[in-house]
Amino acid sequence: KLALEKYKGFNDHHLTEKLCEVEGIPVSRRKVSYLLRERGVEAVKKKRRFKHRTRRERKAQAGLMLQTDGSNHDWLEGRGPRLTLLGLIDDATNLVPTGFFDEAETTVGYFQLFYSAFSRYGLPSSIYADRHTIFQAYREPTLEEQLQNKKPETQIGRALRELGITLIPAYSSQAKGRIERCWGTFQDRLVSELRLEKATNKEEANAVAKKFIPQFNRRFTVAPANPDSAWRPIPKNIDLLQILCIKEKRVVANDNTLSYNGVT
Repeated sequence: KLALEKYKGFNDHHLTEKLCEVEGIPVSRRKVSYLLRERGVEAVKKKRRFKHRTRRERKAQAGLMLQTDGSNHDWLEGRGPRLTLLGLIDDATNLVPTGFFDEAETTVGYFQLFYSAFSRYGLPSSIYADRHTIFQAYREPTLEEQLQNKKPETQIGRALRELGITLIPAYSSQAKGRIERCWGTFQDRLVSELRLEKATNKEEANAVAKKFIPQFNRRFTVAPANPDSAWRPIPKNIDLLQILCIKEKRVVANDNTLSYNGVT
């Protein structure tokens, strides 16, 4: 009854955790699967055929590299607007430092994501991201950039450079395997949690995500090969809010005014 009603759509592992932690029913995942299959309740996710691929080894230390991405998905299953989940995952440990729902992937959204993670854990050595125009600038360099031998940068690229964080572009979805697999787990478990809490908007979805991410970390993080952390403390002379922000150059006119987005 719980599997077909209250926890409808939960996979066997997730259902077992809920039975033990919420319903007070201590039972193994194997037993849950056996009872459900015996009564004709099919598994939520069918096993996929194994595809051989050589995986890149994890980074040895926590904080050496974070993967970031946004997952646009029908998280609310039609109960509300389609949302995008912005998140980070540590390559060495599977730790998700933070994540939240937004209407879409935006520069400001990623700045908020980085500020939340960096202010809590410190600065990572590198960020691994796709080649979205939020991260990579594809325009031709200006004359000033050519004279200074600089490559065009996005606001994100400029901010990470100022913080001494290397931005590494990924050239395929497989290259971002850690966070892609993370999204697969979230689109299974977090969608079920959102359904259970009857979330219908971004604010309610973020309240569920705030509780879910610590549970995910307890369940899925692993120990790094090297226990020494590579997270760097934020220097005292750095104000994150003065770096993780939009910066643009403008010329001050003779009457001490400047123009921005058509407004003087």
